[in-house]
Amino acid sequence: MNRRQFLAVSSVGLAGAIAGCVGDVRSDTDGEAPTESTTDERERADRGEITVTASGDVEAEPDRAVVTAGVQASGESADAVTDELATGADDLRETFADLGIPPENVEEGQYRVHPERERDAEGFEGAHSFEVTITDVDRVGEVIDAAIEAGADDVGRVNFALQAETRATLRRDAIDAALATADEEAAHVADNRNVDLEGTTAVTTADVRVRPVEGHLASGDAAAEAAPPTEIEADPVSVSASVTVTYAFVE
Repeated sequence: MNRRQFLAVSSVGLAGAIAGCVGDVRSDTDGEAPTESTTDERERADRGEITVTASGDVEAEPDRAVVTAGVQASGESADAVTDELATGADDLRETFADLGIPPENVEEGQYRVHPERERDAEGFEGAHSFEVTITDVDRVGEVIDAAIEAGADDVGRVNFALQAETRATLRRDAIDAALATADEEAAHVADNRNVDLEGTTAVTTADVRVRPVEGHLASGDAAAEAAPPTEIEADPVSVSASVTVTYAFVE
């Protein structure tokens, strides 16, 4: 082979190498059909992606409540206040037990004894509160009335929420609702762009939240003489979730 012939052959080889670098899907072997891997590469190259962020919300009646109740005391000495708080706290614990509330559902809240804050006051004051978890929300009023009758003079807030099993179920429902919304939005975008969705390539969930309902009871309302039983109606508890979904599409 002379030098001119060698250069011509080398040029053909170089052109083939360049074609391979830029992704020509033809087989390196003349006459052979494209392989499965090269076909997949071409399909991936033709695909695009649509990313959608959507949210979903579900609601349910609360099946758990936490009532804050406690006693207050004042006196000339810290010891006197401490003794009065101890007596009042024992009365409340006994009342909760009589109501059939398990001990593990009665948690210690705030406890404090300090000098009176009013100017020129020389005595002491204090408070001892409990957080009582009630799994039958229809009994909230009953528990409040019984606590006040037992000497509670500080009935604060009532939080209505969900038990763990209910919360887990609604969490999944909220995620399902968010995913359904994402599917609808992705389909709308695909139709608008005249492309076909081919499936999901990535999913991220975030901000799964349970929003409890908080109610307040003014001290003394339920303790008024001849007052009817306390009734508290709770709004539904909402659970929300957001998702980010990426869909593949082809034109």
